[in-house]
Amino acid sequence: MKVFQTLIATAVTSVLLSTAALAQEDKYLDPAAKKATEINESAVKSQTKINSITDQIDDKLQQFKALSKEIEGLDVYNEQLRRQIANQDQEMLDLNQSIDEVSVIERQITPLMLKMITGLSQFVELDVPFLAEERGNRILDLQNMMDRADVTSSEKFRRVMEAYQVEMDYGKTIEAYPGLKDINGQERSVEFLRIGRTSLIYQTRDGSYQGAWNKQTQQWEELDSSYKNQISKGLRIAKKQLAPDLLMVPVAITD
Repeated sequence: MKVFQTLIATAVTSVLLSTAALAQEDKYLDPAAKKATEINESAVKSQTKINSITDQIDDKLQQFKALSKEIEGLDVYNEQLRRQIANQDQEMLDLNQSIDEVSVIERQITPLMLKMITGLSQFVELDVPFLAEERGNRILDLQNMMDRADVTSSEKFRRVMEAYQVEMDYGKTIEAYPGLKDINGQERSVEFLRIGRTSLIYQTRDGSYQGAWNKQTQQWEELDSSYKNQISKGLRIAKKQLAPDLLMVPVAITD
């Protein structure tokens, strides 16, 4: 019985000693566990910060790649602009050279146009006297135009050539136009018939008088009534009231 009691006492003592030992271990483990927890929490915070920094680095890297690509494109664009600017500089040099050449041509062409206008005026004065007022006004306009600074030389030359073209066309057209003519000291309303430059004829409205321009004498000559029907026919042809046909009319002949 004493042995059993002794064993029980020994067991109780061992339990008490174990409990005391565990209590002693808890006394030392609690700070370690608390420290471990703090370390884990700090590690979590550090990892979170690292993840955030990594994300920021990835964003910056993507921005860097995008900027690098944009810079590469700008380099190509700038190179293209440099070539265009060089080409424009060359064009400016060529244009300045052309302007200098135009200035020389302009100084040479102005006297030529003045001579052409003078020659045209003399030609009209010596020509068959049809549309005298219209042709005279055209030449007067050209003379006035030459003194104008707001008209370019190219436009002046165009209009001079246009006047020459009009005069050339007169030689291959037939025309009828109204006018006034002094007949036997009385101003009468007449119709003029121009056939190229070969014939210029007039006839009164009632057909009682008709006449033709004589280039040799530079005067009007009356025609007899035998030309009346032919002149009337010519006037109708000129007005496009009849189809073109053969006409028997006086023709101006010069030596």
